[in-house]
Amino acid sequence: MLTVHPQYITDTAGKKLVVLPVNEFEIIMEELEELEDIRLYDEAKKNDTGERIPMDEAFKMIEAKHKKAE
Repeated sequence: MLTVHPQYITDTAGKKLVVLPVNEFEIIMEELEELEDIRLYDEAKKNDTGERIPMDEAFKMIEAKHKKAE
């Protein structure tokens, strides 16, 4: 389990913010990406109809989906 060392600050509007060391933030982001991959895999397995597509086409579809999300 990752140990984080957050610092809490308040901006001029009174909104509370969290500051993390960059290496901890990067680890958290990597873990979130991995969890998203697992979620997508589980969703794909649940909706598996047995139909298959060529890998190149699948990569193109994934890239297009990521571009829309940005």
